[in-house]
Amino acid sequence: MKTMEAIMTHVKSKPKKKLLSMRRKEELQGYLFLSPWLIGFVCLTAGPMLFSLYGSFTNYDVTSKMDFIGLDNYIRMFTNDDLFWISLWNTIYYVLFSVPLTTVGAIVLALLLNQGVPGMRLYRTIFYLPAVLSGVGVYLLWMQLLAPSTGLVNHFLGLFGIEGPAWLTDPAWTKNALIFMKMWSVGGSMLLYLASLQGVPKSLYEAAEIDGANAIQRFFHITLPMITPVIFFDIVTSLIYGFQIFQEAYVMSDNGDGGPVNSLLFYNLHMWNKAFEVFDMGYAMALSWVLFVVVLILTLINLKLAPRWVHYEGGDES
Repeated sequence: MKTMEAIMTHVKSKPKKKLLSMRRKEELQGYLFLSPWLIGFVCLTAGPMLFSLYGSFTNYDVTSKMDFIGLDNYIRMFTNDDLFWISLWNTIYYVLFSVPLTTVGAIVLALLLNQGVPGMRLYRTIFYLPAVLSGVGVYLLWMQLLAPSTGLVNHFLGLFGIEGPAWLTDPAWTKNALIFMKMWSVGGSMLLYLASLQGVPKSLYEAAEIDGANAIQRFFHITLPMITPVIFFDIVTSLIYGFQIFQEAYVMSDNGDGGPVNSLLFYNLHMWNKAFEVFDMGYAMALSWVLFVVVLILTLINLKLAPRWVHYEGGDES
């Protein structure tokens, strides 16, 4: 009997061992397919982040070894670097105005382009094209458009008797000029809102019309709630990209130094100057981590507040 039981136990254990072997083989294959991403993540994202975190606590100028100095870079940043506060304020100012204006502008544009007017596809393409264009060429073009005496923008304002400002040379107008330029390229967000608007069920509008709701009531009680997930996504991504503004200020300011009078010295430009102009890499790494923490906190706040105003079609709010 004992021999028979041993044989039965041995026979039953074989499928289990085979099943475990197959599972391990599948797991190995999964990790094998995942390995290119894992290698890229470790070498190009996690590795550099950990290196910069350690570097932020050192005195490092590329040519010498890293000397650990503790929190000196952060203390210096908050107590002995006036340009840090100027660059942070310039960036916050840009984000505070550019994010709401571009969001509202994209929604309004999407509403206009969602009408059943002949030739609407052409209009949609025209308004989307600026979102495709990018780089130094666009900034040079805008420098010509915003020129005080020869630019088309001031020439257009002059047709209505308005004297245009010195957009890029007057410190009071430089950041506003970049915000105005940002409004020109809302085509990418517009496309998201347009797709979202076309996904709103028409039956909701028909029911609202039967109940006597006018166009404004339908917008605020149907359209706007139904597109809040896209609004939330647009606000979060625009906020993140807004804090990373760099190219515009580098190309359009005086010699890339954030002039005039540091009015275009945004946070990333200040960090760039510290890293690649004076090679104060340790301090630049500390600046990058402060920016990371600020953006992370603001993103978490947005995620925390989202359930209060973001509505999903299924009824759940998250």
